[in-house]
Amino acid sequence: MQSADDNIPSSPKKEGARRTTIILREEEREFIDKLVKDGKEAGIRPLISKMLDVYRSMSIYDWKYPGEYYTGISRMAFVKIEFINTLLQHIPPEKHYEVGRKAGEAAAISVEASLDFLPTDKERWPEVFKRLRVHGFGDFYQKDKYIIVKAPFINNHELQRGYLETLLGVTLEARTISPPFVYEINL
Repeated sequence: MQSADDNIPSSPKKEGARRTTIILREEEREFIDKLVKDGKEAGIRPLISKMLDVYRSMSIYDWKYPGEYYTGISRMAFVKIEFINTLLQHIPPEKHYEVGRKAGEAAAISVEASLDFLPTDKERWPEVFKRLRVHGFGDFYQKDKYIIVKAPFINNHELQRGYLETLLGVTLEARTISPPFVYEINL
């Protein structure tokens, strides 16, 4: 006698990719089609893969309604960029770098406590950059001796520089002062 489990492939790698059907409401499918048509997404499969990546990265299953969400030891909040910009406008420009360093210290503690590695370990930077991206800090790329920050939500190069220097344990020189930010790593 064969059980239902006998019909499940033992290794998906040997059999190739398995297919799954997702039933979408008409307006959901129209929304996805518009994202693809507008070039914001490459297709439905990459979109779903990205969504799953964000889900895994953010531990979204830790969400506690209403509005309590933790990533590791850090409580996360969804805030409007206008709110952040208003706060930044009330910090004197000569303090931006220092404020960034203080925020970078807190981020380093969070990374170490949550992910169990030091963010100053250059080999682990891709994981740090992924975490920053998922948390909305922008898209981070390292190319040779440069760190590039595309689409940052903090459009202040000095605050961003202080944050990254302290988080990553490096000295950076700003090569651009407006996004995308390009920082040269000084060793």
